[in-house]
Amino acid sequence: MKTLKYILSTLILLITFWSCTEEELGSTDFTTTVVAPTGVTAVLNVTQDNTGLVTIAPNSEGGVSYTLDLGDGSEMVTLNQGESVTNIYAEGEYTVSVTAVGITGLTTIVSVPLTVSFKAPENLLVEITNDEAISRQVNVLANADYAITFDVYFGEDGVAEPVSGNIGDIVSYIYNEPGMYTIRVVAKSAAIETTEYSVEFEVTEILEPLEKAPTPPTREAEDVVSIFSDAYTNINVNEWNPGWGQSTTLTDFDVDGDNILKYDYLNYTGIVTDYDNPTDLSQMEFVHFDYWTNDAESLSLKIVNTSQADGTPEKESEISVDGITEGEWVSVDIPLTDFTTDMSGVTQFLFGSSGVTVFIDNFYFYKVPTVFADLPITFDSTVETFETFLGAEFEITADPDDANNPVGKITNYGADNSWGWEGVKLQLDTWVDMSIIPTIKLDFYNDGATHDVLMKLEDTTSPLDGNGNPTVFEEVHATVSNTGWSTLIFEFTSGLSYDSLVLFVDGGSTGIPGTYYFDNVVNEEYISLPLTMDTPGQTFETFLGAEFEITADPDDANNSVGKITNYGADTSWGWEGIKLNLDEWINTDADYNIKLDFYNDGAAHDILIKLEDSTSPLDGNGNPSVIEEVHASVSNTGWSELTFNFTSGLSFDNIVIFVDGGETGIPGTFYFDNVMHLPN
Repeated sequence: MKTLKYILSTLILLITFWSCTEEELGSTDFTTTVVAPTGVTAVLNVTQDNTGLVTIAPNSEGGVSYTLDLGDGSEMVTLNQGESVTNIYAEGEYTVSVTAVGITGLTTIVSVPLTVSFKAPENLLVEITNDEAISRQVNVLANADYAITFDVYFGEDGVAEPVSGNIGDIVSYIYNEPGMYTIRVVAKSAAIETTEYSVEFEVTEILEPLEKAPTPPTREAEDVVSIFSDAYTNINVNEWNPGWGQSTTLTDFDVDGDNILKYDYLNYTGIVTDYDNPTDLSQMEFVHFDYWTNDAESLSLKIVNTSQADGTPEKESEISVDGITEGEWVSVDIPLTDFTTDMSGVTQFLFGSSGVTVFIDNFYFYKVPTVFADLPITFDSTVETFETFLGAEFEITADPDDANNPVGKITNYGADNSWGWEGVKLQLDTWVDMSIIPTIKLDFYNDGATHDVLMKLEDTTSPLDGNGNPTVFEEVHATVSNTGWSTLIFEFTSGLSYDSLVLFVDGGSTGIPGTYYFDNVVNEEYISLPLTMDTPGQTFETFLGAEFEITADPDDANNSVGKITNYGADTSWGWEGIKLNLDEWINTDADYNIKLDFYNDGAAHDILIKLEDSTSPLDGNGNPSVIEEVHASVSNTGWSELTFNFTSGLSFDNIVIFVDGGETGIPGTFYFDNVMHLPN
């Protein structure tokens, strides 16, 4: 957070509400495209002259016009963004309704309570505290009967204007220096009279970080050289603050188990590695470190190479960190091209400042990953680490059913997040073209409850909406309710290309915590009958020497067909063939027909279709034991339609095709198309 002099503006009254219309409940539009106005506010300025004159100024993010019901029976008022209206109220309680209209006509409605009283505020109660997380910030909460607003004069020299807020809210102010200050609170109603409270208050500052530094991203070992970080394996360091005449003292510091270097009185310090075994950073591209300080005005990093065997002077260069931020962790990434040091044999790193206290963590060198985040995502690479948002957590962990299989784990906290749209996101290095194969599958481990799993694909180069999300996107839902692993299918219809994948569990539903696992995110077609050979997803697996490809129909170059090549004499088995695993099971009955179009070479051939239940126990040859086989004969030249009648009444998810199955020494090239269920 950048420090702001005033946390709340000097408005007389600011009441902010957020709500959705019924039409928007359950929609993800607010994360993806033009949305209804959000952050709708109504600023109520009540004059203190016993007249009941109120000025109402609506505002929002994304609103272009407003309709106001003033709550006293007067006519509705329509305003444009930036306009206000005045109205005279009698003493009493009112509700002002504000309907904000966005550029697309979507609306958001808020209700703003308004109390008009000509009595001075009574029973003023004030609570003043030092903020627990922001140094020198003081928070003031005020409540009083009949009051509408309150002003806080924080008593710092040269600051005459108060900070204002509505009764019951907190206003905050950050002081330049700690110390004793006179804080005066003035409570206001619609009356001329006010009620005041004054107290001497000690403003304190936070001298050390209260939370851990940001956690570094997961990186492959070859992509990082770590000097000091709990996230990576660190190289050997001989000295962290050698006695070179500096004023600096070093203390080990810990926040929630995170080890941190604390340098007091830092003018400079040296971090010395092994002089006899210098560190080669020539393959790295950036240096990173996180710092926290409450009093530094400057900070620099020097990298030194003292390893020249020819006795030439040490090579070093120094970079200063511009714009020091106090009171929070700041991440610094500097290209190594900014340094002139010879990075092939580095032995020293020096941080420098002006005799102040600086905390350092996550000091490491890195390069762009050599493994890319592309589909398929199998979590066998640490690069496949998803970014989280709105309170979700993500990690790569062990499959709950197989400790040797790494999977992705999403943790939703539900009730801790009022948005309900917590999720995870991965930026892909290679774009996914949905015009080629419009389906993405993933394996999902469910907890037994019914969940709506939402996959969203984004084009991150498209213009951003008001929420900072790409405007070119597509969303597909899948429902899961089993316990354990299952495959979810997401069919996309836009035909566009995307470079970002987002995943939500129970998107839009609040208060539904849970832990979920997923794996094997692949851009594969949803395979089911009919098989028309019009997409690359219908590629059959070959075995025992057969070959398969999708190619042009020998009679019609515009028609795609499957091509089987048998080599015959090259295999003594004779059972060469092709197999395809189906996403949608074939549920046969006592008279179930499958037909296919077959292009023959004029010889007599016995075509065999075998259906398998891939989940059944395997036989001695490693094949499923629950099967059904049907033969059909063909002897013509060119195309003909073959029919295969199945009678078992079982269900199958594999389809296997043999040409001259069991016969050796019969090579040939054969074409087929339009494998489908033929109604009885």
